[in-house]
Amino acid sequence: MPNRGMSGLEKAKYVLFGKSQNSAYVWQDREVRFDCPVSALDCRPGETLIDTMSQIEDTKGNSGEQGQLTMTNLRLMWVSDKSHRINLTLGYNCIVSINIKEASSRLKGSTQALFVLTKFHTSKFEFIFTNFVRDSPRLFTTIQTVFRAYNTSRMYRDLKLRGAVISDKELKLLPLEQIYSQVNGVWNLSSEQGNLGTFFVTNVRLVWHANLLETFNVSIPYMQIVSVGVRDSKFGQALVIETHPNSGGYMLGFKVEPQDRMDKVYTEIETLWQVYSAEPILGVQFTVEDVAKPLKDMTIHRKQDDVEIVDADASAAFAAYYAEDGRQADREVVYNPDLGLATETLPAGMTLSDLWNVV
Repeated sequence: MPNRGMSGLEKAKYVLFGKSQNSAYVWQDREVRFDCPVSALDCRPGETLIDTMSQIEDTKGNSGEQGQLTMTNLRLMWVSDKSHRINLTLGYNCIVSINIKEASSRLKGSTQALFVLTKFHTSKFEFIFTNFVRDSPRLFTTIQTVFRAYNTSRMYRDLKLRGAVISDKELKLLPLEQIYSQVNGVWNLSSEQGNLGTFFVTNVRLVWHANLLETFNVSIPYMQIVSVGVRDSKFGQALVIETHPNSGGYMLGFKVEPQDRMDKVYTEIETLWQVYSAEPILGVQFTVEDVAKPLKDMTIHRKQDDVEIVDADASAAFAAYYAEDGRQADREVVYNPDLGLATETLPAGMTLSDLWNVV
């Protein structure tokens, strides 16, 4: 436990560095961490690297230090160039707002910067990131786009009660979601008498809804499940699903009859849950465009120009104007009415329009 001699920041870091209760728990999008072990910066199963930007300053916490900003489908990470032990990892679920404002940077002066406001437990943290690359909007556009994609795909990751997930007794499928089985006649044991409904088992979640009232439903992503088992209840043997404390710590009971049918449903759910845990489908879809290619792919080898030089009148006029071989003295100066100026007499065969064509 943190002792009384710790500063407020040290106590916050003690909480932020604490180990999760479940090793399979996805903390990357749910926590804010400072100066965490380098191993914690590695992508977990299901986490995908989206973009990386160099020459980014953590203006508020490490002013004057450049680092690398990395975006995944779960979090935003900043790592100092001087030492990888100086780092930040910001889960998208903790982000309250993202804004572009004026900031004062030690290295760049007054400039536009990215302000990220986060909240973790009862603490709020503000981060300011400044891009040293001139006229590069990636710092602003990419993060905002990825964060928007994360927010619009919460059904993949968050437990939802009484949501708009059923329409005309059919499950509203999410992108990338597939139904593996539909189990009718499933009792929800949350009330004294139980409610009869239908179970949908998919590759990303479990969904139950009451047959008489579609809005009485629950959507349970595999990401939030802590355990699945069959236990005794006052209704007899029941399928029990326990969810993570961060999603409410629910203990949800369902009864399927007969017993062999419930065993089959239990086996299917447990198998799909294990498969999902090994390779989660987190729902953040993105398309990477204009990715910088490696230097070797961008190098253009020099080659001999395959062209033929053809003499033209304009070229002759150009040469005659700047140099004349064998010329011993200046030509006679005469008045040119077209120009209103005194000029040298033009060489034989040369006109004033020929000289203008060069220009």
